Amino acid sequence: MLVRRMKKYARLIVHRGINLQPDQHVIVYASLDHPEFVRYLVLELYRAKAGKVDVEWSYQPLIKAKYKHEKLKVLGRVEEWEKARYEHYIETKPARIYLQSSDPAGLKGINQHKVNRTSQKRYPIIKGYIDQMDNKYQWCIAGVPGPGWAMRVFPDLPKMQAVSALWEAIMEASRANGDDPIKDWDEHNANLKARCDWLNEHKFKELRFKSSNGTDFRVGLLPNAKFLGGRDKTLDGIYYNPNIPTEEVFTTPRKGDADGIVYSSKPLSYRGNIIDKFWVRFENGKVVETGAKKGAKLLDSMVKLDEGASMLGEVALVPYDSPISKLDLTFYNTLYDENAACHLALGSGFNNTIEGYENMTLEQIREYVNDSMIHVDFMIGTEDLDIIGVKENGEEVQVFKNGNWAF
Repeated sequence: MLVRRMKKYARLIVHRGINLQPDQHVIVYASLDHPEFVRYLVLELYRAKAGKVDVEWSYQPLIKAKYKHEKLKVLGRVEEWEKARYEHYIETKPARIYLQSSDPAGLKGINQHKVNRTSQKRYPIIKGYIDQMDNKYQWCIAGVPGPGWAMRVFPDLPKMQAVSALWEAIMEASRANGDDPIKDWDEHNANLKARCDWLNEHKFKELRFKSSNGTDFRVGLLPNAKFLGGRDKTLDGIYYNPNIPTEEVFTTPRKGDADGIVYSSKPLSYRGNIIDKFWVRFENGKVVETGAKKGAKLLDSMVKLDEGASMLGEVALVPYDSPISKLDLTFYNTLYDENAACHLALGSGFNNTIEGYENMTLEQIREYVNDSMIHVDFMIGTEDLDIIGVKENGEEVQVFKNGNWAF
């Protein structure tokens, strides 16, 4: 039974996730937690006429060892072969599949200062390559249960039962449990598009969030930005689903236009560590104060990582009664938890939410869209969250009422 479901899940990732094109090169990024599923996925890629498939493996204990034993000047160096690889990817545009299965707290104890300094040294060098690839290839993030992750979600179950339970939750959350998941995703994408169309027709200049946990917050929106949700499209016109699962519609807010305070509604797994029961206060678009019952220092260092880390790059709307929320689980994984609740993201915004972005220079886009080496989603949605959209003429429209869509 599980093998059949894994194969069905693999087909969904290949045909609706990346929407593989004939003879395309695919790179699969995976940890050592579930090689069996990686095998099914690779075989499905070949059946779908992939031209070449590469798998790049990772393992959390080795990552910790690397940061413990290697010097910062070594960690922060971008080798010439890495630059050549980026150049090759710019030219060939391989599709990418990112399988998430690692323990959410598997990097606990790692030297966060060293991790930050490594990112700060490497990012300015690789950023130019990343910009050249932006919106030019298909990619998809999907989850596969590893034992460490499963035991965190289901701590009272034996390891194998926990893995089985997490498989069940992932399949349910990913709309992969039905007779025809591909058809189900086509319908889901159409529903998300209808939500986006309604929001885009209203052309809101700002959104206001309020809930009983203390969240009282407003964020400015761009007049030339649009809400997106579900499937995305490359500049070559290839549709794909970057996230499996997804329940959100989202946009990039106006850079530096946010005020008020927001309280988290779910824990945040960040760099293999947990930040929980936290809050963030904004003034004039920037984070000016943070606090947390768990991970306060990590949260503070995150918003100070670079200039853009203290500003917003995304505002996303997710109904409280979404299928993932109804599972009543904390996944300790942003891919799932962000699709159970409205959320914000600190760091980089999305160029493709701007109308006509393909005809603009990066400098023009970054006048309005935040740029950073991070993009970190954190959840603020609650069962009593109200959201008001404000139009240019001052008219107020109820967007969310008691945690769910008001239309």
